Amino acid sequence: MPRIVSEEEWLAARKAFLVKEKAAAKARDALNAERRELPMVAVDKEYVFEGPDGSATLADLFDGRRQLIVRHFMFDPDWDEGCPSCSFMADDVGPLDHLHQKDTSLVFVARAPQEKLSAFAKRMGWEFPFYSSFGSDFNYDFGVTLDESVRPIEYNYKYYGTKEAFEAPGQYFSGELSGTSVFFRQDGQVFHTYSTYARGDDLLGSTHDHLDLTPLGRQEEGLPYPLAWAKLHDSYT
Repeated sequence: MPRIVSEEEWLAARKAFLVKEKAAAKARDALNAERRELPMVAVDKEYVFEGPDGSATLADLFDGRRQLIVRHFMFDPDWDEGCPSCSFMADDVGPLDHLHQKDTSLVFVARAPQEKLSAFAKRMGWEFPFYSSFGSDFNYDFGVTLDESVRPIEYNYKYYGTKEAFEAPGQYFSGELSGTSVFFRQDGQVFHTYSTYARGDDLLGSTHDHLDLTPLGRQEEGLPYPLAWAKLHDSYT
């Protein structure tokens, strides 16, 4: 908790901290610029998704725009509802008009069948496009569904090989994990430009950003994983 000080001391501390905030903002600008210069790789495999209006390819998910952001949502086909942590992040997604203005589409993709996704999205009040990758290799190829019977376990660019090796450091294993992938379309070809996982998704949730401004912060100390406290927003008492 912060110390209680005079107005003069508070102002001096705030000004000193502002110097660090400005340095961090410049460092983040530089990192973002470097990210934009990362190489990209062609996506030649055909993926078929199921949306509310029928089947769609990866190219279809762009909806005529040049850029596509895919949020990998944890929802196993056998689950009755989506992951609370992923839902926590999804709740921060507002109208997509601003992204569309910048020639960018945003969709969510999960392995659960479309009827489950549609029902869950309606329950949560979400209006963003939600597609099912059930029956395709998409989740496996982009490292968010882990099943050693399909391929050795690897997550966040780290090789584990087996479920036991993944769990050894105390990590929770459900088979489904989250992440975000970015694609670019040029001359009819789709390219994969970027994927991020784990803490990489932090930048995409405004609730965390708001909590980071407060004296108590995120209040996640001692939890088995950072978002273990989060529930579906209609489940809080």
